[in-house]
Amino acid sequence: MTPKELVLDFYKSDVILRKNEVQEFLHTDLVIEWNSTKGFVLLNYHDVLNLTEELSKAYVRSKMRITHVIEEGNMVSVRYSHFVKTIENPREEMLLAHFFVIWEIKDGKLYRGYQMSQFS
Repeated sequence: MTPKELVLDFYKSDVILRKNEVQEFLHTDLVIEWNSTKGFVLLNYHDVLNLTEELSKAYVRSKMRITHVIEEGNMVSVRYSHFVKTIENPREEMLLAHFFVIWEIKDGKLYRGYQMSQFS
C-alpha cells in the first residue's frame, strides 16, 4: 500500500469513530502537532485512541470530504472538511471543521502528523 493509499483509507467514512480500526493505522510512536482555533495540542498514540472513543460517544457518522491530496515520498498532505451526524440529531449532517494535515508515514503507519484546523 502506498503512503497516499494508507492516508486515504484512514479518512474513509466513520473510521475515526472505531477505535479498533484507528489503531491499525497508527504507529505506536505516533505524534501529532495540532494547531487549532483553540490553540496548540500535542497528541500521542494513546491520546488519539482516547479522542476516537470520545468522538464515538457524540457522533453516529463521520465523513471527510477531501479536496486535495499530495504525496511526496513518505509524506502525504491532505486538505479536507470533516462532517458529522450527532447522536441527538442523526439525520442532519453538520460541518465540524476544516483541516489541513501533513502526514509522515513510517513502517506503513501514520507516524508524524502536522495538522491545522478551523471550526466552521
